Amino acid sequence: MTKQISLFLENRPGRIAKVAKTLGDKGINMKAFSMTETPDFGIMRIVVSDLERAVVVLNEANFAVSLTDVVCIQSPDRPGSLSIVLESLAAANIDINYMYAFSEGDLAQFVIKPSDIEKCEQVLSDTGCVIL
Repeated sequence: MTKQISLFLENRPGRIAKVAKTLGDKGINMKAFSMTETPDFGIMRIVVSDLERAVVVLNEANFAVSLTDVVCIQSPDRPGSLSIVLESLAAANIDINYMYAFSEGDLAQFVIKPSDIEKCEQVLSDTGCVIL
């Protein structure tokens, strides 16, 4: 299990840049992130290199920080590997609230917000996924 930072940001120019600069100025790396939006605000979800420092830094910069438990996994980046992950979760009746992913080289990494963290980790471990 990993903790993810969620931030509610007003939809206006420069808000995402301010988050990136705030973290970057303190040497905190955004390892993964996603953005969703509505007409008035966006939700930025971030996995960072130093969670505790990131929370302090973002709070000091007047961002409202929320923490969420997520599962981060790594699997081979080849056709069909995502379907194996998703089918194993579906077979175990685990709902995915949201997920985001990226790949680099021969590996794909996924951040998953499942309905049941512990069960998800067990199923993915049994499937051969590396839990980060």
